[in-house]
Amino acid sequence: MEIVKSVSTLREIISKFRTSAIRNGKSGLVGFVPTMGYLHEGHGSLMRIARQQCDLVVTSVFVNELQFDEKDDFVRYPRDAERDQKLARQCGVDLFFMPDAEEMYPEPVLTNVVVSDVTATMCGATRPGHFDGVCVVVAKLFNIVQPDYSFYGMKDAQQIAVIEQMVNDLSFNVNIVRCPTVRENDNLAMSSRNVFLSAEERRQAVVLSQALDEASAAVLKEGMTFGKLEALVTTRICSMPLAVPVYIEIHYFPSMKKINKENLIVNALDSFIVGLAVRFGKTRLIDNRVFDPKNLSIKI
Repeated sequence: MEIVKSVSTLREIISKFRTSAIRNGKSGLVGFVPTMGYLHEGHGSLMRIARQQCDLVVTSVFVNELQFDEKDDFVRYPRDAERDQKLARQCGVDLFFMPDAEEMYPEPVLTNVVVSDVTATMCGATRPGHFDGVCVVVAKLFNIVQPDYSFYGMKDAQQIAVIEQMVNDLSFNVNIVRCPTVRENDNLAMSSRNVFLSAEERRQAVVLSQALDEASAAVLKEGMTFGKLEALVTTRICSMPLAVPVYIEIHYFPSMKKINKENLIVNALDSFIVGLAVRFGKTRLIDNRVFDPKNLSIKI
């Protein structure tokens, strides 16, 4: 695995790889896994999937200040470069791109990338400007790496919807690959932020996946509406004294359009998402479940 810190060097390496692949009659597919570091098994699964599907795997680690709505959150975001490199190497990554802020943004960023509608709910509504920052850095990384495929975990389902919309609207020549959420043994979704939870907060945080499991069991109940399902999930989460909901919402997915809460779930025509953001102390955790109306089973 080669560690790369400059944009020009990364571009040169990838260009030479593609030229060599063409010369040798190979596909030369480039897979890309963008991250903010403090990698865990969830990231590892993305890198391994990329390794299976692509000829060259690039992983980036960059804590992008533009997407943080709270300065303190940016400052306290966990970082461990040595640990990240070790996991990436184990997962078969070829190029490990870790630029600093000056390399990514040598001048003040005057360009904004705004995806509307898809960002009007959930994390987009509760973290103003967050997805603008995400889109700026992802667009920049796509221009640098020019991947054929880019891989994302469904824990960040709304982020996937936003990136897919940006890719479609701006005609980026990249395929977005949705990958299953990876969970701890007790089903808490893996997150770099889990490290901030106290022992008691960690114990209570499993209520997120438990509430989603209860939603999965309830969708087929007679007379179940979207409003009743949302209330069921809310009641379960609020049964934990340390859980402070930021949002508990149900929307169509990936459009993120609002759903009439009085509608019966069995009459749904499009996929929908039950999305959660809940604070335990200072730590904000997210989770979700996407349902397919054709069989009302978990999508991924």
